[in-house]
Amino acid sequence: MATAVEHVVTHVPVFAPDVPAGQARERLLGERFDSASDIVVLDAAGRLTGMIPIEHLLAAPHDTPLAELADLDPPIVLPGVDQEVAAWRAVQHGESSLAVVAEDGRFQGLIPRRRLLRVLLEEHDEDLARLSGSLKARSAAEESVRRRFLHRIPWLMIGLAGAMVSAGIVGSFEERLSANVTLAFFLPGVVYLADAVGTQTEAVVVRGLSVGVSVRRLARGEAITGLIIGLAMAAAFLPFALLYGDTGVAMTAAIALFAACSVASMLAMGLPWLLNRLGHDPAFGSGPLATVAQDLISITVYLLIALAFT
Repeated sequence: MATAVEHVVTHVPVFAPDVPAGQARERLLGERFDSASDIVVLDAAGRLTGMIPIEHLLAAPHDTPLAELADLDPPIVLPGVDQEVAAWRAVQHGESSLAVVAEDGRFQGLIPRRRLLRVLLEEHDEDLARLSGSLKARSAAEESVRRRFLHRIPWLMIGLAGAMVSAGIVGSFEERLSANVTLAFFLPGVVYLADAVGTQTEAVVVRGLSVGVSVRRLARGEAITGLIIGLAMAAAFLPFALLYGDTGVAMTAAIALFAACSVASMLAMGLPWLLNRLGHDPAFGSGPLATVAQDLISITVYLLIALAFT
């Protein structure tokens, strides 16, 4: 975390309170400062007593003491204060510079307006990046190969276990598939389309979570959308399946497609929310988990429906 002291400049105009304005102006001539937008007024012990904008000094009568021109309550911060807090302190006080002082009041330096502006811009960009989720995306894109592997492999191992389970499910229906091999033609399509629907829903939910949208707000729309998509897919697929001449298989494929797409949408919505609540990055975990769960459900639903229609 960047702090105020990291932006301090020390070569600034400094005068005692009793110095006349005209004398201060003469001493400024011919000297180059890191910042001269504000004149610093210090007591004999080096403690800050006030600050004067350069415009006020230039307009003041020659014999006016600086103590009469100074803002006796200028914005100040301690050296360890967060840079964003420091910048906003200056903005809220309406000053062009910000004084940094030690706990005993001794002057440490000024943060000039150009550095205050840079801090505000940097913090603004960071807040926008955090709001859009791109900080997490950048972190994931720039991490080491080892961390990439460790972040991803646990989820993929779960997917591998799911693939083994799905093989067992298909194997348990070997007799039914052998009796009507046409059933095997449509199984990959049902599985793929359910995964595709789930992937679209995951993208919407992960984006929503990154900008603070409640899953509750997404649930109704995504659930209805999943049902409509499932119905549309089933209606579009049924005529093609009937071309193979087996009405039972065609109905099995259409009904399974409707069910799989509808369930996939709900599942893909719930998993990112659950992972986010548990403190895991949904971008890594929701894809593999949702895919293996959708595949298992799609295969099981398809084969159970096949028992009823074939």
